[in-house]
Amino acid sequence: MKKKSYLAAAFVLLFMLVLSACGSAAQNGTNTASTETGTEASASTGSTNKDAAAEQSGTVTYESETGPVEIPANPTRIVALSSAPNVLSLGVPLVGVDQWTGANPLFTDMLKDVAVVSEEEPESIAAQTPDLIIAGSTTKNLDQLNKIAPTVVYTWGKLDYLEQQVEIGKLLGKEEEARQWVDDFSKRAADIGDKVKAKYGDDVTVSVIEVDGKSAYVMGDSWARGTEILYQAMDLKMPEPVSKAVSADGYYALSLEVLPEYMGDFIAVSRRLDMDSEMMNSEVWKQIPAVKEGHVIEFETRAASYSDPTTLENLLGIFEKGFLGESK
Repeated sequence: MKKKSYLAAAFVLLFMLVLSACGSAAQNGTNTASTETGTEASASTGSTNKDAAAEQSGTVTYESETGPVEIPANPTRIVALSSAPNVLSLGVPLVGVDQWTGANPLFTDMLKDVAVVSEEEPESIAAQTPDLIIAGSTTKNLDQLNKIAPTVVYTWGKLDYLEQQVEIGKLLGKEEEARQWVDDFSKRAADIGDKVKAKYGDDVTVSVIEVDGKSAYVMGDSWARGTEILYQAMDLKMPEPVSKAVSADGYYALSLEVLPEYMGDFIAVSRRLDMDSEMMNSEVWKQIPAVKEGHVIEFETRAASYSDPTTLENLLGIFEKGFLGESK
């Protein structure tokens, strides 16, 4: 009898211990299980188990052009081998950038403590312990970069300059901010374009060229150097010879002898401002009507090779002053 009582007591004790353990586990798991509980609660608002799991792990799924990529919900150590200026324009800090962005005078202050890394040397990227890498479709060693950190790839020109900024906003959780800038910039640029046409006529033309030593290249409507602003946002016209010349590749190399044939009523010149230009010192250049009329707008090549908000805002101010003699 005593033996039966002992066994019964032992069974009750064991049962109570199991209940206690379950209760303790439930209490200790409150924080980690809150996302799962939240998933059930959020079902009525259309959330999914996948979303809840992402929230729990601190990651989100970004639908990139190469497929879904799981990235940190709030990346804090970004290496940008592509689109770095777009990231900086959203006020998001970087830990590593490509050499071209590193040499851009518009971003000098923003990049004081940021490492210049190289796609040729993945170890230079790994040394920054990134939690997100942004690269271009032609970036070398993409397989190795994917092993270092989640890597999102963009193909240059697949999106236009405004869509690209919105897409970077989506990647970094700043889509609304990016869209607001797009709307505001587009309106301001269009207003300036209207003023230019009101002053010089609806058919006023502008050529965009880049001068490098003895060479010159005329640009199409989406080749940075302010082309997106002038031809798209401001809706100004390019001369017909330029339109035909750039139709194949987006740009066209010019010799000094034929240069005048491709120059419009205005010439926007991208060049190294700290260097003399042999071409612009030539008699051929000096005899071009736009040059004789003072319709030449010069700007620094190193600060014009991107189409991000910081670059575009800088160039819009230069163009406003160059065309209208005023700048906000």
